[in-house]
Amino acid sequence: MRELKDKHEMVMDIVNQVAAIAVKLGIVHTNTEDISLDGRHITIKGQKLLFFGSCGYLGLEQDERLKNGAIDAIRKYGTQFSSSRAYVSSAYYEQAEDLLSKIFLNKPVLLLQSLTVGHMSNIPVLVGKDDAVIMDAQVHDSIQTAVQFLKNRDIHTEIVRHNRIDILENRIKSLKDSYKKIWYMADGVYSMQGDLAPVKDLYRLADQYEQLHLYIDDIHGMSWTGQHGSGFVTSQGDYHPRLYLTTGLTKAFGAAGGLLVYPDAEIHKLVKNNSKSFIFSIQMPPMILGAAIESAKIHLSDEIYTMQDELKAKVAFFNATAKKLELPLVNETESPIAFIGVGKPDVGYNMVRRMMNLGYFFNLSVFPSVSYNNTGLRIPINRLMTYEDIENLLTEISVQLPKALEDSNSSMADVIKHFKLVA
Repeated sequence: MRELKDKHEMVMDIVNQVAAIAVKLGIVHTNTEDISLDGRHITIKGQKLLFFGSCGYLGLEQDERLKNGAIDAIRKYGTQFSSSRAYVSSAYYEQAEDLLSKIFLNKPVLLLQSLTVGHMSNIPVLVGKDDAVIMDAQVHDSIQTAVQFLKNRDIHTEIVRHNRIDILENRIKSLKDSYKKIWYMADGVYSMQGDLAPVKDLYRLADQYEQLHLYIDDIHGMSWTGQHGSGFVTSQGDYHPRLYLTTGLTKAFGAAGGLLVYPDAEIHKLVKNNSKSFIFSIQMPPMILGAAIESAKIHLSDEIYTMQDELKAKVAFFNATAKKLELPLVNETESPIAFIGVGKPDVGYNMVRRMMNLGYFFNLSVFPSVSYNNTGLRIPINRLMTYEDIENLLTEISVQLPKALEDSNSSMADVIKHFKLVA
């Protein structure tokens, strides 16, 4: 017991040390100083920066229709409708969930305060005492946290290597005769490096093994792809009858809230009747639901496809420019999350500081979020950014990265080795 406590304390100490370094350098725990935002820039300590740190990939949070929807809801319902949904929901919930259901082929949906809350409500209800859970090694922390609740019920849980379908299938074969259901939990689009789940292969396994149930978090795949912006997972084929899709409105959708999508009405009713967050937590403010309704209307129109195409063109331009400049782009995909490997943490700190001095802000992925030598520049791409913004950013990175590597007695060869890239 003492060993577990020491390990927990050791992890917290490491996180505190890493955070302290980043805070001292002025690259985390910062605050904007802007009177208003334009979707491209933020101001930190008096410096105006191009903001490549937003997961609002389509820039919908700046759309006037969403803003007006929020304002109208405040005027009609006030700043909060303070009641448990188990008793009564504001009219905005019914309208929002109806529109969101249409986005997902009329599947039943449940809208909660956040996707983290959604997982904590969903997973303990869905997973039974005779089930087993397999998690991808890089599945989002919010799912891993929710799965901790299952351990109190002695439910079998394990982790498999990232996106390794062969290993997953071997584990399914080993478990299928001992457990009623086998839940595989993964992300549709992985938030750190933007790589994608092998959805078609997962569907194949689900067709082959009747115990397999897929629980996928596609919050980073929402809106920028898929029919009506329904996300990456749904863009890969028909909705599988054993798919439990979760997503959210906090990224490209431009609003807030976690969305749980169910294969049938019976399961939806089970979670709604038993979800602790639905029963005991306060509901989302009317203004957030008002914005979500307006965003859903855009998703259900052809305008969403124009927005998707604009973003995808900029993602392709980013990838092509990074390759032309011979930057170490990791996991090049169609997703709007780019990851440029830099190797050691001190190279990453150096790069973020250098780029902030030049007028650019983006996120650093550093240990313990990634392996020690797999530090990288995590750069979400936003539809509101211009091609010039993207080209100038990457050009500056190409100039500064060799200097930062030299400062740390490292080299591009080291980066290529650590990330197993092709030279």
